[in-house]
Order: sequence, then C-alpha cells, then structure tokens
Amino acid sequence: MEFRTVQFHQRKHVALVAHDNKKRDLLEWAKYNRETLAEFEIYATGTTGLLLQETLDLPIIRFKSGPLGGDQQIGAKIAEGEIDFLVFFWDPLEPQPHDPDVKALLRIAQVWNILIATNRVSADFIISSPLIRETYQRRVPVYKRNISALMRG
Repeated sequence: MEFRTVQFHQRKHVALVAHDNKKRDLLEWAKYNRETLAEFEIYATGTTGLLLQETLDLPIIRFKSGPLGGDQQIGAKIAEGEIDFLVFFWDPLEPQPHDPDVKALLRIAQVWNILIATNRVSADFIISSPLIRETYQRRVPVYKRNISALMRG
C-alpha cells in the first residue's frame, strides 16, 4: 500500500461529539481544557455544539444533530482533511438509532489516521501531549493509486 505524508493544521481542528448520556462528561472535560481548546478550531454536532458554546464561550462550528446527519458531516470534514482530532464520548452500552453513522464516523477517523479519543482518559492523554501544539506529520494511504493497482490486479 502506498502512503503520503499529511501535516496536521498548525492550529488544530477538533471535532467534539457526545451521546446524550455522555454530554455532561464531555462538557466537564471541555471546561477543564478550555484554555487549550481556545487555541483550536472547534467543530461539533447540533446539541453538543450549542452546549459547548454556552459552557465555553468560544466559537463553535456546528453541524446537524448526530442522528440527523451531523456525524456524517463531521466524517466528510475528516475525509477532506479539515479535522485533525475527533473527541467522541460515545456510550457503547446504550443502543443508538443512528449506530451505523457512529460506526462510520469512527471508521473514517481511523481510515484517515487522525487522533481519536472515545473517553475522558484518552482525551486527557492526547490533549496534554506536547505533540498537540507542534506541527505533526501523519501518514495516510493514497487510496486512488491503491484502488487502481487493485483493479489492475
């Protein structure tokens, strides 16, 4: 498989997403990390974005609610190289009507090799890393060339 190197944005772009019963955890985490988050471009799904705006008093780029397409909108931004870091406090024990969208969002973040935090511990470790403030190169597959090679097969 062929790869290319992509640089994270100098000012990191982070997407903050949380299922309903994880919103409080995300808001507490965001409030604790407000000063660092103020250095980022912040994206969020519907209700979570509104709650973050009220809690942090920071600009938030808001998408639709997750079940109404917000997860997919964030996934598209990841695929376009616009988002460097996904914080998604999800609840694996609570059934979600849009579970395929949740899995697709986590999959696309993995495919494009961005930072992914799915709980407070992983979010704390990532945001406190010295690398979060540095220019960082990540490897991503060159899908067009790889697919063409497979087709020739």
